[in-house]
Amino acid sequence: MYEDIDPTPLNELAHALAQAEDPEMIKGFLESLLTENEVSDISSRWTLVRLIDRGMSQRTISRELGLSLCKITRGSRELKKDDSPFAHMIRLYQESF
Repeated sequence: MYEDIDPTPLNELAHALAQAEDPEMIKGFLESLLTENEVSDISSRWTLVRLIDRGMSQRTISRELGLSLCKITRGSRELKKDDSPFAHMIRLYQESF
């Protein structure tokens, strides 16, 4: 009955987003899919990773964004991984301008 639905929904969602070329449409989709709190959480995580990538200290990020050092440390650890998806997405974003 649901043969056309990927059994791993995150894969299906990732493929759909990878096909989208309109950032405003993707933003609207995410705002429709996620609660306001989830949008806020994702936005702050993206911001903290961007600030870490720029060299801002974790303590300064914590103070500026009101985030726990634990959450920031996790982002920093993810950013430092070989083939980091965070680092790759930052580069893709930077190349788009």
